[in-house]
Amino acid sequence: MDLLGEGKKVLLGNEAIARGALEADVDIATTYPGTPSSEIADSLAAVARYLKNAGKEVPFYFQYSVNEKVALEFAAAASHAGLRALTCMKHVGLNVASDALMTYAYIGSKGGHVIVTADDPSCHSSQNEQDNRCYAKFSSLPMLEPSSPQEAKDMTIEAIELSEMLELPVILRTTTRISHARGVVELGKLETKKKEGKFEKGGLTVTVPEVARKLHPVLLEKMEKAREISNKSKFNFVEDFGGKYGIITSGAAYNYAREAIDDLNLKCKIFKIGMSYPLPDKKIIDFLNECEKVIVVEELEPFMEEQIRTIIEQNDIDIEIYGKGFGGLKRYYEYNMDIVYAALAKFFGIKWSKKENKEKITDRPPVLCPGCPHRATYYAVKQVAPPDTIYPTDIGCYTLGLLPPYKTADFLLCMGSSVGTGCGFSYA
Repeated sequence: MDLLGEGKKVLLGNEAIARGALEADVDIATTYPGTPSSEIADSLAAVARYLKNAGKEVPFYFQYSVNEKVALEFAAAASHAGLRALTCMKHVGLNVASDALMTYAYIGSKGGHVIVTADDPSCHSSQNEQDNRCYAKFSSLPMLEPSSPQEAKDMTIEAIELSEMLELPVILRTTTRISHARGVVELGKLETKKKEGKFEKGGLTVTVPEVARKLHPVLLEKMEKAREISNKSKFNFVEDFGGKYGIITSGAAYNYAREAIDDLNLKCKIFKIGMSYPLPDKKIIDFLNECEKVIVVEELEPFMEEQIRTIIEQNDIDIEIYGKGFGGLKRYYEYNMDIVYAALAKFFGIKWSKKENKEKITDRPPVLCPGCPHRATYYAVKQVAPPDTIYPTDIGCYTLGLLPPYKTADFLLCMGSSVGTGCGFSYA
């Protein structure tokens, strides 16, 4: 089994995260599965089954929770009993878990706890493409962003260690292209042993208003320590290819920008940010002072760009900065080679033209699996429902009722919303 192997293995980004959890000796793994995060939990579940069938001890407890909030609550309690934990979910799942997350940031963690949020730019399998980097700032929690399967594994271990150092849960934010990328991963040692936790009573863990007021400034102090760590982090580094122009980037966008440097022979410096919250402000200031102008290349929201503009203003740095709205860098959809190449060509003032693909790919709309019982459900409903029937639907395969010949989906918000929205339509 590759996840329990040695040496180097070809792994998905999600599989690499699972391996990182094993190398970090995680005691608890919880999830509510959802693409593009699902393979993390699937991999850990497969490891548990493999060990159990081999008659070996399973050194961690794995749970498919009833929802993301319960997954986070379960792991948070385990962390406060001194156990190491991983909780994984897709990006919209963090909305469900956010009620617990915001207070969890106040009381902090004990055993290391990494919270994986797998974002989905371009909505490949989701109802929106929200940028969950904003949750790191919203909750005041540290965040790491891998750009490869190797970094996905390494950052999972780093997140656990950082969590224990700061006594805070740490967010590991991936995107679909990182979660489902496949690459060579150098494996470390497995230090797996089953442990028992113990909760120490008497701490500030009951957040009545008086306690919460005390904990908020403590949280902000922890984040200042996190900023110092970010400035020293090995995951925040500069590559110098000559010239006075600079690129600041992170996540999947780094890979596109890095290839553009080689393909377009760009003379520049590139600052790859792996610990993207809090940003390494001192390193950024040093980088800006070495450049005449910089461009920030990041998918979705101008999360780093806005903070970098603040750094420039506060430190009175004379430099041009470009980002969203420049050269086709938009706030929506994932980036690709063509988008990043076009923006960088404009930034560097060189000519570049997109190569047109003459081959037309056949449309492949999503379909229900052969034998799916949903078809019979749609048919039965259509036999008795009048033509003007409104069909509030829900997250799942039955969302495909939107497509012909079924046409039994009219309104969708989120998981579990069909009953509530149905009540609303019935009243209206």
